[in-house]
Amino acid sequence: MKDREKDLDKALKKQEILVKDEKVWSYTYEDHISSIIKRAQKEGVFDDLVGKGKPLQIDKSLSYNPEKQLYKTMKDNHILPRWIELSKEIDALKEKLHTCMEKEEFAAMVEMINKKIYEHNLTCPSSAQKMKISKLS
Repeated sequence: MKDREKDLDKALKKQEILVKDEKVWSYTYEDHISSIIKRAQKEGVFDDLVGKGKPLQIDKSLSYNPEKQLYKTMKDNHILPRWIELSKEIDALKEKLHTCMEKEEFAAMVEMINKKIYEHNLTCPSSAQKMKISKLS
C-alpha cells in the first residue's frame, strides 16, 4: 500500500510545475496550460494580436439590465437575435405557402413552419410568441 502511495506521490510531483516568480524570487504553483501561455507570450506569439479589433462600448446606464445591454451590443454590431431571424424566416415561408399547389408540398411546408415557430417561441420574449398554423389554412 505504501508503495502505491509513493508512486502516486511521485507522479503528482512530476505533474506540478514550479515556476520562479522573478519579481518576488519565490516559487509558485502553475498549471500546465498557464505555463504554455506564458512561454508563448515570451516568444512573442501574441504580439501581432495587440491593437486588433475595437473594444466593446458598454453603456453604464444599462448595467442594471444585462439583457438590454446584450441587445444593444448586438444591435451596434449589426447582429440580430436568433428569434428575430426566425420570425423573418417564418414570415417569408408563410408568404411562400400561398404558392403551394400540391397537398403534400403544402403539408410539408406547414410542418416546417410549425417547427420554426416552436423554436421561435422557445427563444423569444413571451410578448412576441407566435401561434402554430394548421394544415387547413
